Amino acid sequence: MFLAAAAAVVAAAGIVVDAHEPDDTPAAAITMDFVPPPPGSYALHPIMRAPDGPVLDPAGRRLPLSRFTAGKITLLGFVYTSCADARGCPLAYQVFHTVRHRVSEDPDLRDHVRLVSLSFDPARDTPDVMRRYAAGAPPNGVEWAFLTTERPRILVPLLDGFGQDVRVELDSRGRPAGPLAHVLKVFLLDEGAVVREIYTTAYLFPEVIVNDIKTLRLADQPKRRTAP
Repeated sequence: MFLAAAAAVVAAAGIVVDAHEPDDTPAAAITMDFVPPPPGSYALHPIMRAPDGPVLDPAGRRLPLSRFTAGKITLLGFVYTSCADARGCPLAYQVFHTVRHRVSEDPDLRDHVRLVSLSFDPARDTPDVMRRYAAGAPPNGVEWAFLTTERPRILVPLLDGFGQDVRVELDSRGRPAGPLAHVLKVFLLDEGAVVREIYTTAYLFPEVIVNDIKTLRLADQPKRRTAP
């Protein structure tokens, strides 16, 4: 949970003092050294319900996050657009691109999956910045929402609810300076907005994620067949 870090973010515009040394390892150098189990051969148990709160879409519209976490299987990651850590946000962006492409080619998944990139740097990642960030993901039939929030105090409950820790270096006047530090986490949610898997760098592979998405779809098929 976010705990003390959340209080610091509220009190000081999103700040816990920390130095961050970017990892220069190229994203392409991260290779999968295991074979993921086939879809449907395992269960993804409920972990927690996704939090809800107001977010801003690239047009600046204020909408509930639940609009982007319910109704479809959702892959959600926290990002900030100025991240230069090759094993942080750029890696997540690359993986999201690959997952989206593979989902778009599967007619059973295409209309039932969305991706969400939510900024935890609202001071710099305005809706206009997120709109430019989204330009790298042209439409392909699979929804990808790029969101931010109005201010840190609105962001904090979302970070706390997902258990996403964020730290930022301070200058001599106590103002944010330099890059943000965070443990990369990506969340897989079912159609009911319940988190069913949490990925860190060690398991953030498109093959794993797509198999997990298929597993959730397979688990939901008996419900669809028996529905009146």
